[in-house]
Amino acid sequence: MTPMKKYKNEQNNDDHEYELIPISPLRKIEKRLESIEGTRSNFDSKDFYHELVEIIRMNQQLVDELAKANDALRIELSRLPSRLEDMISKLDELISYIKSSATEPESSHESNEEMKSMIGKMTEILESNKKIAESNKELTDSIEDMNKKIKKPFPKPGMMRQRRPLFPPNSI
Repeated sequence: MTPMKKYKNEQNNDDHEYELIPISPLRKIEKRLESIEGTRSNFDSKDFYHELVEIIRMNQQLVDELAKANDALRIELSRLPSRLEDMISKLDELISYIKSSATEPESSHESNEEMKSMIGKMTEILESNKKIAESNKELTDSIEDMNKKIKKPFPKPGMMRQRRPLFPPNSI
């Protein structure tokens, strides 16, 4: 920037002073001021307050829903101890049944017969499972053999040996 120069008006002998200053910074300031004034004129306070009231209303709805959910959770938690006591009593009953069945002697003849028939059936199942396992083993072995045979490289046609006939051709 150039320094400001002061000039006196010599014609009128007035004491009016004049300064020469660059105008581009003034123009920038004027444009910025106009843009600021333009944005302020677009500002509508009614819309702003309306949006603010809507935000407050939504916030209050969220608080109300949270309070309702909190109350419902408290009710469910208050029911929990009684339910736990019921479950514990039922588990105690189940454990007592299991203990009593384990300690009772097998006095009835029918239960012995049933146990023998169940053991027989279980042995049959074991035998059939063994047979199935053996057949599966044989099957996997044969599949592996087939894979080995398939994976053997074939000789190239030019590399094949010509076989001699077992019987020479009859020349007539």
